Amino acid sequence: MKYYFDEIIDRHGTNSIKYDKMPVFFGRSDLQPLWVADMDFATPDFILNDLKKRLEHPILGYTLRKDSFYNSYINWAAKRYRWQVDKTWLDFSPGVVGALGISILALTREHDKIIVQPPVYHPFFDIIKGNNRQLVENPLIKQKNGRYRMDFDHLTSVIDDQTKMIIIANPHNPVGRVWQADELQKLGEIAVKNNLIIVSDDIHADFVYTPHQYTPLAGLSKAIAQQTITITSPSKTFNIAGLSTSIVIIPNEKYRLAYQRKLHDMHLFLGNIFGNIAFEAAYNNGEAWLEALLEYLQNNIRFVTDYLKQHIPNIQPVQPEGTFLMWLDFSNTGLTHEQIKDKLINEAKIALNDGLSFGKNGEKHFRMNIASPRKNLEMALKKLEIFQ
Repeated sequence: MKYYFDEIIDRHGTNSIKYDKMPVFFGRSDLQPLWVADMDFATPDFILNDLKKRLEHPILGYTLRKDSFYNSYINWAAKRYRWQVDKTWLDFSPGVVGALGISILALTREHDKIIVQPPVYHPFFDIIKGNNRQLVENPLIKQKNGRYRMDFDHLTSVIDDQTKMIIIANPHNPVGRVWQADELQKLGEIAVKNNLIIVSDDIHADFVYTPHQYTPLAGLSKAIAQQTITITSPSKTFNIAGLSTSIVIIPNEKYRLAYQRKLHDMHLFLGNIFGNIAFEAAYNNGEAWLEALLEYLQNNIRFVTDYLKQHIPNIQPVQPEGTFLMWLDFSNTGLTHEQIKDKLINEAKIALNDGLSFGKNGEKHFRMNIASPRKNLEMALKKLEIFQ
C-alpha cells in the first residue's frame, strides 16, 4: 500500500499545543511551528477506523486493559526489537513523563540524587526538581564530528551514596543518538555495580535509521534488566500523543510493586478507552505504515542536511541516528544565543525549541522537528537563509 505524507493539514484552532500555544512560548502566533515533538502527518487510518468503530457504541464508561493490550506490545517488541518481554513486567502510565514522576516517587526519597545527561529532554529536569530530588548532571561529550557520546568517567565520579537513579533517553532527544549495545552495556554495568536504577525513556525507539539499531537496555542481561525501568508508547510513532497512553516495563518485582502502589495511590491506573484502542491498533497493524514513514523521514533528514550544507553552512546539523528531531548548531553564525533566538522568532518567524532548555550545553543550538511535509521544510529552510 502507498502511504502519503505530503498532505499539508491545517492544525490551527484544534487546541494543538504546537500551533495554538505559540503566543505563550514565543510571544507571537504567526510563526511556522517546528518545535513540539509531534508529527504533522495524519494519524493512520487503521487507528482512526478502530476509534470510529468504538464511537458507534453510545456509552463511554470506565474501561479496562485486556491481555490483548499487553500482547500487542509484547509481539511488537519481539518482532521489531528482538526483545522477549514477559507480560508480568508490564504496567501502565498516562504518559512517559508521568511514569518518570511515579518512578521517582516510588523508588527514591526526597533529596536523593538523580542523574541526567544533558543536553536532554527538558521535562527530565523539571520532574526531578519538582519532586524535591537533587539534580546531578553527567553532560554528554560532543566530539569534533558533531556526534555525542556518554562520559562514563565523569558518570562514575558523580555517583555517591545519595545517588539512586539515572534517567536516560534511548534514542536520545535532542541529539539523535541511538545508543549502541556496547555503550548501554557499560552504562548497565555501572548501574549494577552501584545499585543505580536506570529509567530509560524509549519513546523514540521506532525512529531508527539504517544502519543503526535500537537496543533495549533491559534486553542486555538479567542483571541489567533488574536495574532498568523502560518507558515507551506508540504515541510518537503513530502521532497519537493526545491519547495519553504509555507502557512501563519493570522486570524487577520489587521495583514493579513499588511503582504499582504509587500508581494506585495517585489513582492514575485507569487510562482511557480511546488510548487503549489506539495502542492495540498501532502495534497490531502499524508495521508497513511505519516502514513508509521511516523512508519519508530519512529523506527529510537528507533534504535538510543537503540544503544547509549548500545554502546555509553556518548552521550545522548533528546527523540524527534516530528520532524525527534535528539538533542544529548555530555557533558559526557569530551571534550570541539571544541574538539567534531573536532572529528565529522575529525575522525568520520559525518556532524551534531553544537549546538552552535542554541544558546549558545547548547554548547556540536549537531543535527542529522534521516530521512535516517536505514543502513545509523547504519553506522553513528558505527562511533560515537569513543566517547565511
